[in-house]
Amino acid sequence: MTSLPPLMWLQAFEAAARTLSFTAAGRELGVTQAAISQRIRLLEDRLGQKLFVRHPRSLTLTPAGQAWLPSIHDAFTRIAEGTTEVFGTTPESPVTLRTTPVMQQSWLAPRLLAFHRQHPAVAVRLVSAIWPDDFGPEGADLEIRYGRGDWSDVDCVSLGDERMRPACAPSLAERLDGPVDLAGHTLLHAVGFAVGWPTWLEQAGVAGIERQCPALTCDNQVMTLALASQGGGVALTHHRLLENRHDLVAPFDLAVPSMESFWLVRPKRRQSREEASLLWEWLVGSVADSDA
Repeated sequence: MTSLPPLMWLQAFEAAARTLSFTAAGRELGVTQAAISQRIRLLEDRLGQKLFVRHPRSLTLTPAGQAWLPSIHDAFTRIAEGTTEVFGTTPESPVTLRTTPVMQQSWLAPRLLAFHRQHPAVAVRLVSAIWPDDFGPEGADLEIRYGRGDWSDVDCVSLGDERMRPACAPSLAERLDGPVDLAGHTLLHAVGFAVGWPTWLEQAGVAGIERQCPALTCDNQVMTLALASQGGGVALTHHRLLENRHDLVAPFDLAVPSMESFWLVRPKRRQSREEASLLWEWLVGSVADSDA
């Protein structure tokens, strides 16, 4: 054990690597940004390698940091699970639900508010994630993941088949009579999905028209939908994310099916707390109600 770095340094690394922000890590751990920075520097000195690349306004992990992070995540998760197994959970600990920001805003928000109104005593903590590697560690009670539902370590409930369709501001939709009218308009791309603009345009019979369109590419759908809602172009999005939105419309009927979709998941390896099971059942029930 003497060869291990101090726990405070490991906590600082895990929080900073997860948030990619010394400031956010400091808020989470109740210390200053300077304290996090110092702990990371001491940790890097101890290991003899840099863990972060410091940019003027952001952080990225070095290859060494990326390789080490899963081990740190797993270690903290196992400590938390072992503590729960031996000592149980504290009644006031919140139910942690992790999902992408766009699912939080578009699909989860109205359902979570309805749950809170009926169960105000159940505290819920939301954690944001974007990429597949953001999911799995850290010990969330529940997650909403995107993929094919082929994860072996979790119970999965599908939120329904997924389809991708264009979305834009109503004022722009009025000028789009058919897919060919997309020529010259900005296409907003969100990376990381099996069905993208080239697939949709091919299905619409206008393959290659994207070469006539300016493009903006984002790493998440929150930004593409925000740009689209402000008239900045046409986004390709999941049909369910247009629910309850009045600032976006689908200008065309065509929606292309995707092999990937959203799934409600929870770990198999530990028994769910009563509060977590209550939220799980509520969300599963809301899916059944929407399909009815």
